[in-house]
Amino acid sequence: MTRVLPRQSGTSLRARLRGWRVPATLLAAAILVSACTANREKEDTQARAILEQGQAGTAVGDTGAEAARAAPALPPGLPPAAALRAGQALPHFTAANWSSLPASDALELSAYWDAMLRNCQAVLQRGMRPAGSTSPVVAARAWRDVCVAAFDPANGVDPSRSATVQAFLQKWLQPWAVTANGRPATNTVTGYYEPLVRGARQRSGPYQWPLYAVPDDMLIVDLGSAYPELAGKRVRGRLVEGRRVVPYDTRADIARSENPPKVLVWVDDPVDAFFLQVQGSGRVELQDGLGRTKTVRMAYADQNGHTYASIGRWLVDQGELTLAQASMQNIREWARRNPGRVQEMLNANPSVIFFKEEPVSRAGEGPRGAFGVPLTAQHSIAVDPQFVPLGAPVFLSTTYPGSDRQLNRLVFAQDTGSAIKGAARADFFWGFGDEAGDIAGRMKQPGRMWVLWPKGAGAPAADR
Repeated sequence: MTRVLPRQSGTSLRARLRGWRVPATLLAAAILVSACTANREKEDTQARAILEQGQAGTAVGDTGAEAARAAPALPPGLPPAAALRAGQALPHFTAANWSSLPASDALELSAYWDAMLRNCQAVLQRGMRPAGSTSPVVAARAWRDVCVAAFDPANGVDPSRSATVQAFLQKWLQPWAVTANGRPATNTVTGYYEPLVRGARQRSGPYQWPLYAVPDDMLIVDLGSAYPELAGKRVRGRLVEGRRVVPYDTRADIARSENPPKVLVWVDDPVDAFFLQVQGSGRVELQDGLGRTKTVRMAYADQNGHTYASIGRWLVDQGELTLAQASMQNIREWARRNPGRVQEMLNANPSVIFFKEEPVSRAGEGPRGAFGVPLTAQHSIAVDPQFVPLGAPVFLSTTYPGSDRQLNRLVFAQDTGSAIKGAARADFFWGFGDEAGDIAGRMKQPGRMWVLWPKGAGAPAADR
């Protein structure tokens, strides 16, 4: 039996609602696959030079390759791959003119161009996953000329002059409207952010609520190793009685365990700790007991494999709150009034997010998203990769929360989330802190999107 080791780094910030459950029999069968390695296509000379030399402010993080990829040595009785991918929708795109896009607001093109360079380096390094496909990541050939040109000073892009950025984009990229049933797709645009909580290294006083590292005993099974069409789908479990595989522990199991996962930090508020998990990443202001503080980032590392359940919905079902009252503020107030029931409330959500600690190297830089680059406030979105290739630039048209004021912005599809499903569905990253959190929490607006793709490369896909 091949034991699939826990991932060493996470591939997605967007942990919320992200559990993916399969029967334990399939989990056990998938672990039987044997290991093999995959070859990566060579970059061309110019692309390789960019990767080797690097650019100021454009470092790209490693998304954490699996220790081994498993060959499709399927035990008898496993269902055909077609049965597991049934119902997957295919993306549809319609070519559009730049002049047909909605009028844009202040695009903050300096920040956008910095994000463009970071994004390009990631594209050159590891390619994109095709929209509407779960085949392995391949080099995005169509993007090589675009990205090499973006790094070339001879092209005259000056981020402080928005006209030069716009001219570059319009020269190299073609807008493609995301469509559904032959019409422009309209879907919901929500918001997310990176919170700040207070914590300590040691459990004491108010610091009673743990944020865990990835457990040493958690098995991670890549279903794509058995079914290439399911690349990126993973299940989690653990061994019992030597050979039997069972789903990994729920939140309640971990809370009462005599041997819980390693605690990275202890947080002073249970609701803060919970919603940091909902966001998938956050910053912790650490107290050292001597009046000194240090801020670190808790970055998404993995998840226990159980499906997310809303504690707000649980409070409504218990008759403690009405649906209209189920806000973060009211949930926090309920927890303060009912300290003896806090763990019961938290246990209503069996999903647990595990973290890894990272330094906050640049105050204005967000955590890494599913595409492996730091998110840029108001220029990064989470998408459904069945419709939009991760790493693609996107023109997003929506409105500000509770308003008809237009929010038309050039962004990058750099993150995912299992609640983010469907054509034109997006989660807009507002940035760090309470102000960003207030806006993100109120955002639930209709929106449309256009994927920007290299001219002459056809409709968006990642294997061209």
